[in-house]
Amino acid sequence: MRSSGAARAVAGVACAVLLAGCGQLLPGVGGGTPSVPGAPAETPTDLVAARKAAGIEDCPASSKAAAVPGGLPDLTLDCLGGDSSVRLAGLRGPMLINLWAQWCEPCRAEAGHLATFATKQKKVAVLGINYSDPQPALAIEFAQLVGATYPQLSDEEHRLKAPLGVAGIPYTLLIDADGKVVARHPGQFVSLENVEEWVAKGLSG
Repeated sequence: MRSSGAARAVAGVACAVLLAGCGQLLPGVGGGTPSVPGAPAETPTDLVAARKAAGIEDCPASSKAAAVPGGLPDLTLDCLGGDSSVRLAGLRGPMLINLWAQWCEPCRAEAGHLATFATKQKKVAVLGINYSDPQPALAIEFAQLVGATYPQLSDEEHRLKAPLGVAGIPYTLLIDADGKVVARHPGQFVSLENVEEWVAKGLSG
């Protein structure tokens, strides 16, 4: 009887450790598939080639424009693949910036709406930030699958969490022509119309 009780105690501790590990692997909201232990890491060259093959546009040129009050944090992120970098505080809009990851189910659900918005109109630029994602190669594959060809930055270490107050993803920002953040959308867009209405309202203020 003592042996059985000890086994149950050990099993309980093991489950607690596994659950704690999952919480660290999947920050933000949503579920999905984290990186496989022991899987070979993609090299920057592989990722750049995959990104270009997927038709994803090159990242916008980095700017030395002064940071503005109420604008993006003065941080520099690599383009997905690492072949260039972008200083966020230098970006000017109108621009929709979407933080997402391939493991995040709400991100995957809204991706088609954002891809359609990006191709349907040319007045508002769209920029993705692959956020806290252990498998950027899968992110590139998914972007190609849904036709999301707009540029993608990488924030694997979730450096934007504190300065932008990101509690979970998807998380979308709208910046105006002066570089000021004029709207924030925590959570999933449920339709193309939802995206269009949010953008129109944010830029009309």
